[in-house]
Amino acid sequence: MSTDRSASLTWLSQEAYDRLQTELDELIANRPVIAAEINARREEGDLRENGGYHAAREEQSKAEGRVLYLKELLRTARVGEAPQTGLVAPGTVVTIQFDDDPDDTETFLLGAREISATTELTVYSPESALGKAIIGTRSGDTVSYTAPSGAEIKVQVLEFTAFGG
Repeated sequence: MSTDRSASLTWLSQEAYDRLQTELDELIANRPVIAAEINARREEGDLRENGGYHAAREEQSKAEGRVLYLKELLRTARVGEAPQTGLVAPGTVVTIQFDDDPDDTETFLLGAREISATTELTVYSPESALGKAIIGTRSGDTVSYTAPSGAEIKVQVLEFTAFGG
């Protein structure tokens, strides 16, 4: 997966696109089942104290949110290989070295978990503090970012390659 930031475009492998399309189709096909569950729970009585009804509504809300997310993702997706720019971008496997410990390196995928479900790699979002700091860098570049704990962390990008999916 890679994102062309200027066009809000997501690159997906054919396998990832097909997997997400199948998930979307299943969610849409399951709508009548969820609606029937809500109706059955509604008939149980007082809605204020009906945990089953509220759980069914919550399940419906989550499913509809996922449907909207997948529709938008697939609408803007392009299937194939993202153009190679020579810079760290979403969809790359990155190896970094932490400045405070030269022996401490980490290799991870910069991308979205939904798109990269086929990997054992740790996945960092491009929107995370680390992700934002390394996007657009090259091998050998050193950057700093503020961790969620408030600590300032300095890392060097050792290498990166396109994710094979």
